[in-house]
Amino acid sequence: MKTPTLLIALILLLSQPAFAGDWPQYRGPQRNDLSNETGLLKKWPDAGPRLLWTFKNTGIGLTGPAIVGERLYITGGRAGTEYLIALNVRTGTEAWAVAIGQTFDWERNKWHAGPSAMPTVDGNLVFALGGAGDLVCVDAPTGRLIWKKNFPTALEAEINPIGGGPKKLGWGFTWSPLVDGEQLICLPGGPKGTFAALNKRTGAVLWRSSEVTDQATYTSPMLAEFDRVRQYVALTNKGLFGVDAKTGRLLWSWQREKPYSTEVVNSPIILGNLIYVTVGAGNGCDLLRVTRAGAQFKAEQAWSNTNLANHHGGVVLLGNHVYGFGEGRGWTCQDFKSGEPVWAERQKLRSGALTYADGHFYCYSENDGVVALIEASTAGWKESGRFTIPQQSAQRKPAGKIWTPPVVANGRLFLRDQELLFCYEVAAFPRR
Repeated sequence: MKTPTLLIALILLLSQPAFAGDWPQYRGPQRNDLSNETGLLKKWPDAGPRLLWTFKNTGIGLTGPAIVGERLYITGGRAGTEYLIALNVRTGTEAWAVAIGQTFDWERNKWHAGPSAMPTVDGNLVFALGGAGDLVCVDAPTGRLIWKKNFPTALEAEINPIGGGPKKLGWGFTWSPLVDGEQLICLPGGPKGTFAALNKRTGAVLWRSSEVTDQATYTSPMLAEFDRVRQYVALTNKGLFGVDAKTGRLLWSWQREKPYSTEVVNSPIILGNLIYVTVGAGNGCDLLRVTRAGAQFKAEQAWSNTNLANHHGGVVLLGNHVYGFGEGRGWTCQDFKSGEPVWAERQKLRSGALTYADGHFYCYSENDGVVALIEASTAGWKESGRFTIPQQSAQRKPAGKIWTPPVVANGRLFLRDQELLFCYEVAAFPRR
C-alpha cells in the first residue's frame, strides 16, 4: 500500500525540530524582543543585507510574523475578511490561509484597519486574534480550523460564555494570546473579568478574573513568578495587576495616581520582582516592586518619570538598561533601576520600533521604512549599516505609518508594511 503524498508531507513537516532562532509568539521566545540568534552580520553592505523574497498579499494590518521551523504565520485583511496566513519561510510562497472574521475597520480611525495581534504558535497549534475579537485555533501543518470564539459577541451565549469585552476599541483587539501549559491566556476585558483562561485544545473557558473588570487595552498578557507564585500580569489604563495562574484570583493591584491618558500599547517588562511600563503622549515610565508579606502581595512604585515615553514602537530591556524611542528625546538608553537616561540620539533615525539579536538592535523607522543596525551599547549610538525597504504600502490609511516591529528569526530579518512582507538574509553565512 502506497503512503499518500499529503501524509508524507505532513510527517516530514512534523518531524522537523524547532530551530534555536524560532520566533513563536509576540515579542519572541520569552516575550521580551530578545532573540537567541548568533552568527549574524555585524556590519551591513552599503545596499543593506540581501533581499531573499517579497510577499505582496499579506493584506492590511500591523501584525508581525510568528516563525517556527520552515513556517511563518501572519494575519491580514483581504477584501473584507481577516485571515491567518501560513508561508514557506524559504520561498515566501503561501501554504494556506484560514478566515478569522470580518476585517476590523472603524470609520473614525484614520490611522489603521485590520488585525494587530501577533499569532502564537504552540506545537501543532496556532492561535490568532482578529481585530474584531475573533479568536481561532488552527492546525499548523494543514490549516484546519480546530475551534473559534468571538469575544465581543459572546456575552449572552451560554455555549460560548466568554463575553464581557468592550463593545468597541478604537484600534480593535490587539493583545496576543499567551500559552501557559494547557491554558490559553486572553485579555477580553469587561464585567466578567479582564483576564480569561481557555483550554487551548477546545477553547472552553477555565476561569475569569472576576475581581478585576478593567476594559482591555492594547497590551498583551505577561507571565511572571513572584515569591514562587506563578501569575499573569496585565497593564490597563488604570494601572497594573497580577492574578493567580491557576484560578484567576486577584493577588495584587497598583492604581496609578493619574490614569494613563492615551492608548496603552506596550506590555510590561518583568525582571525579578520589578515591573517596568512605558506609555506615550507624555505619560512616561514607571517601575514597580512586587513584594510579599505572609499571604499578601503588594506592588509599590520605585520611581516614575518621563525619560522614556514610548507610544507603540516598544522598548527592550538588555542587562540593566532599557532601549527604545522616547517621545521628545529620540532613541534612548535608560538605566532600568534608577530611571535615569544614559544617552539619547535625536538626529540619526526618526521614531520607530526595534528588536534585538546577536549584540545589535534592528531599528525600523515608522516614517520612511529606513532600517538601521545599531550596536547594543551604553556608550551611545553606534551604527553598523542601514537601508530602506524597496517599496511602501499603497493600502495604508491616510494617517497610517509603518508600525509593525521587525523580527529576526533563523538568520533572516522580516519587515512588514501592510500587504508587503520582506525577508532579508542577515546571517553571516547563508543557512539552509
